[in-house]
Amino acid sequence: MNILVTGATGLVGAEVIRQAIADKDITGITALARRPLAIDHPKLVTVPHKDFINYSGIGPVLSRQDACLWCLGISQSQVSKQEYEVITYNYTIAAAKAMVQANPAITFMFLSGAGADSQEKSKTLFARVKGRAENELQRLRIQKLYIARPGGIRPIHSNPRTAFVNKLMIPLFPLLELLTPAYIINSVQLARAMLHIVKHGSDKLIFENMDLKQIAAKL
Repeated sequence: MNILVTGATGLVGAEVIRQAIADKDITGITALARRPLAIDHPKLVTVPHKDFINYSGIGPVLSRQDACLWCLGISQSQVSKQEYEVITYNYTIAAAKAMVQANPAITFMFLSGAGADSQEKSKTLFARVKGRAENELQRLRIQKLYIARPGGIRPIHSNPRTAFVNKLMIPLFPLLELLTPAYIINSVQLARAMLHIVKHGSDKLIFENMDLKQIAAKL
């Protein structure tokens, strides 16, 4: 199976690549990235790409992919409201359209988040924009669309690109896991669950945090 991963320098994207390298069912990994990756492996090819609205130059790359794991994203605390909407919504929808055009059978996994608001009415920017992106992806009628809604993600490997507010949370994860185990998932569990879903498919569209943890626990 050939997969394409975005957000490859982020917490989840980097972990997806690590787990895909170790997965014998994944034969090729393409990382669409603005900058070189710290990870190097014969399975992995990095395709430099800076404009996540325009995919006109990489149609052949997209057509070779069996699945895309869309992990590109940013904390709403790191950018302006307008920038957050562009990165979270515009980038996602532009990519999904390009990928379906290049390969109508492609599987698309969108990394959303717990609390995403399908009604698009939340006062929280994150919930409202993630919900809007989820809704538009469903309107595109992608043949195999999956949405992951993890809760708090505990990093297993350190990542220098982690938002400052998220770094402050790291020492609290052991306590949070004890008090709210249904809400916390670690990065390895999340990556393995996402890969399992795109490899084997599912009748479910949306995977909440506990769904993802249960899948990971069986692997």
